[in-house]
Amino acid sequence: MRRTSRNFRIRGAAGRHGPALPPRRAVRAAAALAAGVLAVSLTACGGDGDGGDGDDKGKASGDTGTTVTLPKLDGQTLEVAAVWTGTEQKNFKQVLAEFEKRTGAKVTFVPAQDPIINFLGSKIAGGAPPDVAMLPQPGAIKQAVEKNWAKPLGPEATKELAKNYSQGWQDIGKVDGKQYGVYYKAANKSLIWYNAQVFENAGASEPKTWDELLNTAQMVYDSGVTPFSVGGADGWTLTDWFENIYLSQAGPEKYDQLAKHEIKWTDPSVKEALATLAEVWGKKDYVAGGPNGALQTEFPASVTQTFTGGDQPKAGMVYEGDFVQVNIGETKAEVGTDAKVFPFPAVGDTPPVVSGGDAAVILEDSEAAQALVTFLASPDAAAIHAKLGGYLSPNKNVPQSAYPNEVQQTIAKALVDAGDDFRFDMSDQAPQAFGGTPGKGEWKALQDFLKNPSDVAGTQAKLEADAAAAYGN
Repeated sequence: MRRTSRNFRIRGAAGRHGPALPPRRAVRAAAALAAGVLAVSLTACGGDGDGGDGDDKGKASGDTGTTVTLPKLDGQTLEVAAVWTGTEQKNFKQVLAEFEKRTGAKVTFVPAQDPIINFLGSKIAGGAPPDVAMLPQPGAIKQAVEKNWAKPLGPEATKELAKNYSQGWQDIGKVDGKQYGVYYKAANKSLIWYNAQVFENAGASEPKTWDELLNTAQMVYDSGVTPFSVGGADGWTLTDWFENIYLSQAGPEKYDQLAKHEIKWTDPSVKEALATLAEVWGKKDYVAGGPNGALQTEFPASVTQTFTGGDQPKAGMVYEGDFVQVNIGETKAEVGTDAKVFPFPAVGDTPPVVSGGDAAVILEDSEAAQALVTFLASPDAAAIHAKLGGYLSPNKNVPQSAYPNEVQQTIAKALVDAGDDFRFDMSDQAPQAFGGTPGKGEWKALQDFLKNPSDVAGTQAKLEADAAAAYGN
């Protein structure tokens, strides 16, 4: 889920590459997002934001109003595949339950594995594809179209999308000018969450620059707590670390060029970004469990270990997106009081503002499948999920009040206010073999770099070899 002006990048694109947006527009819109997030921890109210067990909150799902008319689908069945697990899956099932209630259709959630395109390939080969899939990588959408798996959206879904989404969000769901995807879920992936008690004990404040972040880390370390928790077992978290640094440091034009492999990974700008990243990863006492421990830590655990253990947790800070709130909700910490957040600090002139997203794509065309995607493009569906926490929608007509706490409301408003001005997650623009496959390409190269951050040149060479093979240039 997976970046010098303030830049905004979205996980997802039409095909592999998003539009190159005018830097001035990107500065204006993304600056608003960064400014909004800067105020988050000062204005945040409490609330766990995780949706609890979902039982009570689910009862409110019918209170979102009805803005879209759906057909009666009694007796029809649908399967929806996504890689979501745990609370994220449970909350999405409440959205599906509302669709069932309103249409009479029966919807089954199909747990998928990463990379989802491989999972779908096996299902299709076996003659049992799901009707709809939630695709987290634009390369996967493009592949699904090229393989003739994906079906274009019909007029009702397209109309609902146009009514509720900015043109930019519509465009990133297109391939060769046709609308295939509805970006149902988004994420702001330029946030660092911290244990408020740890910061208070260390006398630390929220940093605004990379140098200040390093000073803050030293203060936390001196207070007796390891500064950072890193979920290195999941390669996508590491690409997000790199991309935030690269976007802020190298700038948007270089970022776009690297995303398209128009410049090589052996470029000096990549060397500089890796060297900067090593200022954290290269200090084994700065990372919980050291490099080996981090490589065995999956993303959910990287969050929970930051907010358990009282004022002596395994780490004081954890980097990742707004969806961290779901995992914080699995602890006793409250978002806005015990768990606070600040924007990823500026490495270059200004901070990066980046994001990600998941698109609903139809694989088996039918009236029911089109109706479900139409529903997912509506404020009705997004508002249900928003109330449960740990979720952001790019749908501009979702009421801000639908989000359960001020942290989430601030981030959601800024996401929508950015309009068309965003950039895409670099690893998600890449061919999946390079940017989205466990144990391969960028994920593997950065895991190796986490283990040995002194090998900048070797990491660059490996990244370039894998990129050249995947891009074919």
